[in-house]
Amino acid sequence: MPVTSIGPAKVHVDAEGFLTEYDEWDRGLARALAAVIGIELTEAHWKAIGFLREDYPAHGETATLRRVSALAGIPIKELFALFPGKPAKKMAYIAGLPKPRGCV
Repeated sequence: MPVTSIGPAKVHVDAEGFLTEYDEWDRGLARALAAVIGIELTEAHWKAIGFLREDYPAHGETATLRRVSALAGIPIKELFALFPGKPAKKMAYIAGLPKPRGCV
């Protein structure tokens, strides 16, 4: 996998820029990733990102938007407001996880 620099960090990414190494992620990197796509993280963003980070190791794949909404208790409408456009893809990117299945 290619290695790229995001802020001060050097990380492994796939062809679309999603991190491929779970343990390379930290909150500072998340802030840098969010800045790349024009998002300034708030506590509401961290709730969704935290859920994704906790859910991924147990299931081996990135949670869908519906799963985040149902289990983290964040309405889908709010996820679209927090991560405009393609919320599942943007949440995964910032959380340092693979793009969810079904995202184009």
